[in-house]
Amino acid sequence: MRLLARSLCLLLCLALSCATPVQQEIMMADHHEGHHDALPDRCEGIEFDAIAPDEKGIIYFFKGHYLWRGFRGPAELSNGTFNEMDDDHHLGHVDAAFRMHSGDDPEDHSHDHMFFFLNEKVFSYSNHTLEPDYPKDIKDVFPGIPDHLDAAVECPKGECKTDSVIFFKGDKLYYYDIKNHTVEEKQWPHLPHCTAALRWLNRYYCFHGHNFTRFHPLTGHVEPRYPKTTHYYFTKCKEGHSSDTVNCTDPHLDGVASDGKGKIYAFRGEMYSHLDSDHHGWYSFSIDANWKEVHGDVDAVFFHDGKLYIIKDDSVYIYKKEAPYALVEGYPKPLKEELGIEGHVDAAFVCPNEHTVHVIQGQHMKDIDLSATPRNVTKDIPHPFPRIDAAACCPHGVRVYVGTEYFEYKSPTLMAMSKMQPEAHKYTVGEVVPLPFPRVIDATICGPTGVKVLIGSHFYEYKSPMIMVTSKALPEPRKISQDLLGCDH
Repeated sequence: MRLLARSLCLLLCLALSCATPVQQEIMMADHHEGHHDALPDRCEGIEFDAIAPDEKGIIYFFKGHYLWRGFRGPAELSNGTFNEMDDDHHLGHVDAAFRMHSGDDPEDHSHDHMFFFLNEKVFSYSNHTLEPDYPKDIKDVFPGIPDHLDAAVECPKGECKTDSVIFFKGDKLYYYDIKNHTVEEKQWPHLPHCTAALRWLNRYYCFHGHNFTRFHPLTGHVEPRYPKTTHYYFTKCKEGHSSDTVNCTDPHLDGVASDGKGKIYAFRGEMYSHLDSDHHGWYSFSIDANWKEVHGDVDAVFFHDGKLYIIKDDSVYIYKKEAPYALVEGYPKPLKEELGIEGHVDAAFVCPNEHTVHVIQGQHMKDIDLSATPRNVTKDIPHPFPRIDAAACCPHGVRVYVGTEYFEYKSPTLMAMSKMQPEAHKYTVGEVVPLPFPRVIDATICGPTGVKVLIGSHFYEYKSPMIMVTSKALPEPRKISQDLLGCDH
């Protein structure tokens, strides 16, 4: 879970992703600065009052009048982002906070709202704006939940029994069933006193003092080697796991994999970057952190039948796709035994709802039926590229990545039949159709929410490519560093 500075090199990766929605820029409120102390520095160690992500996946850390946006950057006054906190209700601080997860209940309109708790009151925010008629008494919104809470964290169905919220007060926990409004009380005396709690990348963390402890949301089991120091892992400081640097002069990819349900993994060197549609954003990690058996860089990756396949040298590793990414029993296996081929693999991809993996070896694309036993090459077709770094298949077709360029085909068949390369898409070259932009396009993202066009340090959103082409005016620009990469500058 190391938070590394490699996210800034992910403009290369953005063209292959379905990015999360974006959030409004934060404007610092300066009219309160005169009566606040000097800005606190979380790298010196802080016991946070609350930690919670917003509906766009940006994590906020709260202490007193201040908040920190994301994993790096200085403190800001809380009322610069949640302006009703001081202006109307004089919150000053919060006891607990969480982001609601109730996506399976169409009658619950609070999905993705942020809830803040202070004494006996609860505040509900949507898009950083206080909802009408709030604040309310906690007992009226969450019946059975006590006042003066210590922490809170959402727990979706599948990780908890139902879509729930876990509230912490003293040595007691309260499981609140969002749909049925029932409460189950537990005690975990082995867990430290939590002043804040966070669900991040499907894992649960209790923050206490300057430390944090990872725990299981149902059993309270504490993972080995905890507690750990908060600012060493959850903050971009000079020391700690977030201090690594990267050489951005060689931005090729080793592998790209999409599970077809919003999760995308881009591998490069000893690192991988993860994007999902659950509003977590892009983050970079060591491959060893989640797939420790692989030990470093990979040759190719792809998803099939709910599992992640990783090819490295002459071995195939198969992992369950959900954290903690357990290696399937009996693996790794030799490449020859698993896929019926030998030699170095440059890339591999499986198209949605298909059982054929297309393996790139040199200038050949080999098709292998994953539903067959034993597995053998069913087709061996030359392709028009001297080399391929990575390839991915999505509902719109196939993308082939070579260095800093990518090439598009409507299907693997058309790619194999092609006698020459199609037009290369560079991140510094604009599209060939007339567009309303004053300068060339650096990159594009197409996903379920529409199209994002990246130009310089900003991007623009459209609901569809057709709307983008026919538009006569530019939409509101948004910052790539803040709203896509989760940086603080």
